[in-house]
Amino acid sequence: MIRALVTGALLMGSAPMAHAALSPAEQKMGATVDAGYEPSVALLEKLVNQNSGSMNFPGVKAVADMLRSEYEALGFTVTWKPMDAAKRAGHLIAVHKGKAGGAKMLLIGHLDTVFEPDSPFQTFKRDGDWATGPGVADDKGGVVTMLLALKAMQAAGTLKNANIEVVLTGDEEDSGDPVSIARADLVAAGKRADVALDFEGLSQENGKDMGSIARRSSNSWTLTATGKSGHSSGIFSASAGDGAVYELARIIVAFRRELPEPNLTFNVGLIGGGQSADVDKDGVRIAVTGKTNIIPPVAVAKGDFRTLSEEQTKRVQAKMQAIVEAGHLTGTSASIAFDLGYPSMAPTQGNKALLGKLNGVNADLGLPEMAALDPLKRGAGDISFVAADTDGLVGLGLASSGDHSPAEKADLSTMKRQAKRAAILMSRLAVEKGRK
Repeated sequence: MIRALVTGALLMGSAPMAHAALSPAEQKMGATVDAGYEPSVALLEKLVNQNSGSMNFPGVKAVADMLRSEYEALGFTVTWKPMDAAKRAGHLIAVHKGKAGGAKMLLIGHLDTVFEPDSPFQTFKRDGDWATGPGVADDKGGVVTMLLALKAMQAAGTLKNANIEVVLTGDEEDSGDPVSIARADLVAAGKRADVALDFEGLSQENGKDMGSIARRSSNSWTLTATGKSGHSSGIFSASAGDGAVYELARIIVAFRRELPEPNLTFNVGLIGGGQSADVDKDGVRIAVTGKTNIIPPVAVAKGDFRTLSEEQTKRVQAKMQAIVEAGHLTGTSASIAFDLGYPSMAPTQGNKALLGKLNGVNADLGLPEMAALDPLKRGAGDISFVAADTDGLVGLGLASSGDHSPAEKADLSTMKRQAKRAAILMSRLAVEKGRK
């Protein structure tokens, strides 16, 4: 009984000790977040109930319009940047000018979801501190968490000196083409920033919050093999050759055997071959014709590969090219085309140091330290476009499950600690001297 009382006293005492490590302004931020939780959930419900599938341009713009007044009320200058040239809706950019010479922060989120208007998944539904709905976590929950943190900073008086640029893209789930236009504003913001904070979902392992300091790239490839058409009775002869399908198989087997290395994954997602193999304009279907007794003159495969650094991307690309070009089977040829989509975000020393600062906040809040997440467990994202120019940290949004499916479910309770972490971290960064 005595041991239980002592243990209980120690646990009760840990909260005041952590609380005492916070400045009065930081304590004010925590109280503001707690008070702002329910209004923030109400805003999240409003955003989720407005469909903003990437290709629903009016819907994406409607979400941006809902958010404009929120940022303007905090003293941000808000701009809507149309993306007609990239065949997408556009981006919301909000700028807050603080103290001259102070660190410049870039906050990243997105307006769109993977759920278009024809999806049956359209409505926010709440059950206590859990909610389901399209984009409830990815990324409308992250955007609302960002706003709650900024409101806490304003209430505590730390926002006025902060130099912050917010970029909320309208096409994160299905980026516009060309990417050079679709991401030009984000890249430019990254070049101005000293640090980038990404408000996509919080990663967890075994119930523990994790810090994300790296994201892998997302690149695609199309492999085309050709051969001689003819009667199957002549297959493998010098005159008829081996056919396109065997050439394609040679290359894919070689990929599996020769490419594996740490932090790399590569996949064949679509394949077809025969007398004809026509890929549709969206690159997601192959219409194949043929017969069992005809040697196929064409075969096509499409896939992706993901890497942890741009150096690894270039190396893997070169290895794939070499495999394609080496040792064509009799009477065949092959070529490969690459589409380099999202770049990588390598786990740099700067990113590790930024996670260290976040863990300093965690310590003062009485929260456990956040270990770095294995980048194999996180997909590509917008922050990667600025990773070469600034330090970054990912995952300041809500914890969730079932993202990108009708089972998407957000843990709303994580909004409180995420907003507190973000508000205090940004307030501390704001008083640091800028490097740019």
